[in-house]
Formats: sequence, C-alpha cells, structure tokens
Amino acid sequence: MSNQRNDSQVALVAGGAGFLGAHLCRRLLDEGQYVICLDNFLTGSRAAVEPLLANPRFELIEHDVTDPLPENLQPTRIWNLACPASPRHYQRDPIHTWRSCVLGAMHLLELAERCGARFLQASTSEVYGDPREHPQHERYHGNVNPVGLRSCYDEGKRAAETLSADYARVRGVEVKIARIFNTYGPGMASDDGRVVSTFICQALAGEPLTVYGDGGQTRSLCYVDDMIEGLSRLMESTEGFRGPVNLGNTGEFSVLEIAERVRTLASGSTEIVFQPLPPDDPTVRQPDITLAEHHLGWRPQIPFDEGLRKTFEWFAGRQQG
Repeated sequence: MSNQRNDSQVALVAGGAGFLGAHLCRRLLDEGQYVICLDNFLTGSRAAVEPLLANPRFELIEHDVTDPLPENLQPTRIWNLACPASPRHYQRDPIHTWRSCVLGAMHLLELAERCGARFLQASTSEVYGDPREHPQHERYHGNVNPVGLRSCYDEGKRAAETLSADYARVRGVEVKIARIFNTYGPGMASDDGRVVSTFICQALAGEPLTVYGDGGQTRSLCYVDDMIEGLSRLMESTEGFRGPVNLGNTGEFSVLEIAERVRTLASGSTEIVFQPLPPDDPTVRQPDITLAEHHLGWRPQIPFDEGLRKTFEWFAGRQQG
C-alpha cells in the first residue's frame, strides 16, 4: 500500500469492482477519500474500475475475502460488498458464496477491530426470504428456506448480520448494517440474471422477454445513485445507530409491468414469453423505509421510468460501441 497519502479517510471497499462497489469507489474518490478496492473478480469487472487506476488516491488489490487479508491494510472505513448478489452468480458455487458471506465478514470485522475502523455490512432484502409480512420492516425476521437453492446467499447474509452485531456488542466494533433491496442502473452485468438487465439485454438483442410464473410477483427497484447515497449516509450516521436499516424504493411493480416498460423502451418490437417460476423466488418485495427516513433523512429521488430509461440507454450504448 502506498505511503504517499495524507487523507483523513481511508476506505476499503471489498467487492469494489462489482456493480455497487464500482459506483461506491467513484463516489468516495469524488469526496477526496483514499480508496482501496479489494476484489477477486469472480463477478466483478476490471473494466468498471480500470479508469480509476489513474487516480493516485485509488489502489486495486486482487484478493478473495475468504482468505486472510493482507497485513498492511489500515482503513478507517470498511465497506463489505464482497459477495455475488444475483441468483445466477451466487448459485454457481454456493459453498464459495456462503464462505464469502461468512468468512469474508469475519476477516473484515477482525480488521475493523484491529484498526478501529467503522464497518458497513451490505446485507440484503433476501434475509426476508419469501415474506409473509408486506411491506417488510426491519423487525420482521423473515421466511427463509435454509436448504433451498437460494439459501447460500440468504442464510449467508443472515449469518453475516449476526457476526456484525456480535462484533459490535462483544468487541466494540462500530458497525452499520444495510439491507439492500433490488438495485439497478448503468454498470449492471449483462449476464447477472436480474430482472432489469435481463429484460433490457433480451430486448436489445431482439429476443423475447422471459417472464417467470405469471409475472405477478413484485419487485421494488432502486436506482443505483439513490442506493449509493443511502449507503453513504448510513456509513456516516450517528455512532449509536447500527441498523439493520432497509434501503430501497417503496415503489412496487410486478415483473410483468417491468417487462412491459422495457418493451415500450424497445419500441414494442419484442414479445413476452412465460416460463415456470424458479424455487423460492420471492412473490413480493417492498421495503418499509421509515427507519432510513428518520435516521438518515433518506428516500429515493429517481423515478423508476427515468432510471429505467437511463439504464436502457447505457446498455444500448455499450451494444453500439
């Protein structure tokens, strides 16, 4: 790690080459922080962070958080975003996904304890499973299948929350826990299997849009800039506020509605086809963001149609390039 630095904040972003991680790295650099991006590039993109390498306050380390961390790290802020976040990616190697969630969190929490760094755990709305309470408030403990295809991620993130809370209670680590709901925007991977990126890529390729089940299952989609703002406010929130706190958009759309809106952006030139619903796919998803509004003064600002258009244009630009 470079010694030529006088920055008061040194941010370690684990998973910093991922969709959210790359956006976060850019935000932190814009704020004048020194940023260490840690990523194993299993799902992260070198292209997403390559432009940042010219910045003297940016450092890139290829490393898997399931392994012991480099000894010379001395961050003041640790952002744990290190885990595949889409079902297609995290189901590819479920054992490694679980190790990333749990061992990764433990290694980073131990570093936070050693350095006296503030630690943010990027958890997920998936901790609620297929919820029986709607919308989902942080008091709700969820309805998760512990042995299903999605369990490596759902239960791994629940365990990471447990570790974070215990390191705060027992070891005095200053912890923040964010439960991130579906996020979309420029920078998404085309092969991640998420509803927005899948529909857009299918539409741009002139392929039918694949809707699972009858399309009645719902998602609440938050534009990436809004999510990064929420995470930033949580990290810098008052010391006594740990969370967990829901971060997401309260606007709820059916999967079929999302497909229709993408179809409209593509000039209605593609059809919609239906396939069987995958096991344990959540039927509803909507955050109660009362805590975020009260403690962080945060709520999403980008309307879904505006964010979807920006995302569609970004994917279209990549295709033309």
